[in-house]
Amino acid sequence: MFSKRLLVAAMTAVLIAGLGACGGGGDARDTATDRTADVDPGSGSASGKGEPAAPKDPATHGLRDEVRHRPAKTTRATRPHMVKKCATTTRRVKHTSSSGSKGKRHTRTWYATEKSRHCEKVRSGTETYKRVVRPEQWCVRLDDVDGDTARDDTWFQVSRATYDEALAADEHARLEFTPTGNGC
Repeated sequence: MFSKRLLVAAMTAVLIAGLGACGGGGDARDTATDRTADVDPGSGSASGKGEPAAPKDPATHGLRDEVRHRPAKTTRATRPHMVKKCATTTRRVKHTSSSGSKGKRHTRTWYATEKSRHCEKVRSGTETYKRVVRPEQWCVRLDDVDGDTARDDTWFQVSRATYDEALAADEHARLEFTPTGNGC
């Protein structure tokens, strides 16, 4: 009886797995052209272009307008000062040893003192430290971003090396880089 139930449960699991693998729910594809249909997951509508989705290029290009270095902004703050406090404890431990057999059994008992140490961090006042409010930033402002002449005066955060290159470049020189962030 049990093996029959086990067999039925196994067959049901295989059937469910097969139906799940064959079912829908994936991305919307145009089966005639084998291209994505550009479905917007938020609206559920398709653009119907039938063009393959091109990967977004993370690199940005444009004309150098201005560069800016913003140093890190810090403030003094306080936090609990934690110190390590240890306590040593001792306890008396009983040890026994037996020897002999049956009628001539002899038990020997002795006591020993074992030490143990327990440490924990406890609060002991407060300490001051420098808290970073804003990390150091290197920024570049571009005109004609990605070839769009309407996109001017757009700030991008960049790495220190990219900032140095932009600083050395002439004004309105074409720059191409991968930004680390937007705005500045």
